[in-house]
Amino acid sequence: MIDASDPNAIIGRIALGGLALAAFWRLIVWVRDAPVKPDPWDAEVERQLSEAVEVCPHCLTEQPPTAWFCKGCGRAVGPYNNLMPYLQVFSEGEVFRNGASGQFRNRPLILTGYFLIYLAIFPLLAPIYLLWVLAVFRNPPGGPGAPHLRE
Repeated sequence: MIDASDPNAIIGRIALGGLALAAFWRLIVWVRDAPVKPDPWDAEVERQLSEAVEVCPHCLTEQPPTAWFCKGCGRAVGPYNNLMPYLQVFSEGEVFRNGASGQFRNRPLILTGYFLIYLAIFPLLAPIYLLWVLAVFRNPPGGPGAPHLRE
């Protein structure tokens, strides 16, 4: 066991502290002296982005910048709708409706994600929801030849 009054242990700790400070200073110098990359967006791209109109990701209806819900399909839109507690409920509802109605890509990872999200939010009802999603997963609405998101 190394004693705290051992001069070799004290010198060793001071040396390790000095090495750590030197490494930290070298990191700061490396970040400070890193080459600055040019901005990939010039003034023309910036102008085009400022003139662009927001659209609903589901039905592509044009949206005003202050819209919270789409006028065409009623889905939650907006830059912060998943961060606002009231609007987040509508976004989660859309996800669960898509899972229960079969409007999702036929992938095991997506099916597992649906179940895990529902299990985290509503643990007692998760088995019922899983059975519902599996039923829709096996028998897509509109029959096997219907146009659908399944791949």
